[in-house]
Amino acid sequence: MSSEGAVLIIDDEKEIRESLEQLLSVEGYRVASAPTAEEGLKKADEGVFDLVLLDINLPDRNGLEVLKSLRRDTPDLGVIMITAYDSSQMAFQASKEGAASYVTKPWDNDRLLLEVRNLLDKSRLQVENFQLRRALKRFGLPNIVGKSEKMQKVFDVITQVAASRATVLITGESGTGKELVAKTIHATSPRADKTFVPVNTGSMPVDLLESTLFGHVKGAFTSAIATKRGLFEVADQGTIFFDEIGTVGVETQSKLLRVIQEREFMRLGGTETIKVDVRILAATNADLRRLVQENKFREDLFYRLNVITLALPPLRDRKEDIPLLVDHFLQKFSEENGRKDLHFTPEALHVMMDYDWPGNVRELENAVERAVVLASKPELSPDLLPEQLSADGSHTSHALPLEEFEGWSLFDIVGTYERRVILEMLARTNWSQTEAAEKFKIPLSTLNQKIKRLQIDIKRHREN
Repeated sequence: MSSEGAVLIIDDEKEIRESLEQLLSVEGYRVASAPTAEEGLKKADEGVFDLVLLDINLPDRNGLEVLKSLRRDTPDLGVIMITAYDSSQMAFQASKEGAASYVTKPWDNDRLLLEVRNLLDKSRLQVENFQLRRALKRFGLPNIVGKSEKMQKVFDVITQVAASRATVLITGESGTGKELVAKTIHATSPRADKTFVPVNTGSMPVDLLESTLFGHVKGAFTSAIATKRGLFEVADQGTIFFDEIGTVGVETQSKLLRVIQEREFMRLGGTETIKVDVRILAATNADLRRLVQENKFREDLFYRLNVITLALPPLRDRKEDIPLLVDHFLQKFSEENGRKDLHFTPEALHVMMDYDWPGNVRELENAVERAVVLASKPELSPDLLPEQLSADGSHTSHALPLEEFEGWSLFDIVGTYERRVILEMLARTNWSQTEAAEKFKIPLSTLNQKIKRLQIDIKRHREN
């Protein structure tokens, strides 16, 4: 779309359409046109326009009826009526139905361009103010807490990319807040009043994922008893967010590439091409470049996704943000649980500052919620924090305290440290056995056997 804006012309006179197209195109506007009400409404439904120039006399419908339809479907859309008669009654009726202005044939080019420019400037300002108020109220950047230099850079990138439609690849370890960043980009963008659709690609089989994304027609497969829209259609004119994009299968990757390139796709089992206007955001905690080298991820898709990369730092690299985050989560969970005057003791804060937080912000959030729920008095002491915070320290000491194992067999010592290492890796991967097995470079079945042998209770640790 042109930076100047997109204009749709609906007029049955070919000379009028061509004249307006030339006039507006020279000024830098993206222009489309239609000779009938039916075709004009179809184009308005399929595309994204900032303004419509609408003839009041059309061969198949009255222009005021078309105006009603346009305003009903897109209340913020600016419409300028075109008429051959300078009538105060017509002007009143058009204004009553929501038209911003009207011009008479033949028009003065300078006056028409001024009307168009003023209306688009007013509309753009209204959108920007609305998005700003909405963003500050719902997400803002306050919900992504941080005063560290690393997080200030993250805020700067979010602010710069939000207004565009560029694809953004958000990278970072599990628990760093990738989906929250994606929501904030959407909420501070011109698409904020449209749908934000998150897709967890790692949790679906290939067939189900493609059906979920692209939809299917009736009879496409055994259980397809009716035609169903996919998430790309649901997200039309909004934003779709792919969490853990690196887990998508190669066959599905090729179909995603087509949607990104062409902005179109077909439902499973269908033959009709469906066009969409969707902004794509993606996140991964995997090294996509390495996956490309291993032929597990398409190189062309990687470069399509990697237009802008936003790398989120792990919490251990921005520990100065921990007190702010603790205060943020403490307020949140105190309100949710109807608790007042809760505060962490200096000792508890010291423990949290010393811990490396392998689960990142998500792990910190869970720790604060746990303390609030279990608190019996206003002071939140270290004993209310998960035991691994005190037991494991900062995860940086590698010296073996052999005195601790005096009289133990080598087998028992190795088993104990193996258990600790597995627990640490599971915590770092937010208790995902699949991801932990990949990092250990062992089969998932081998890791599961070790978890069973070492009596590691995954469910209990997740709850903690």
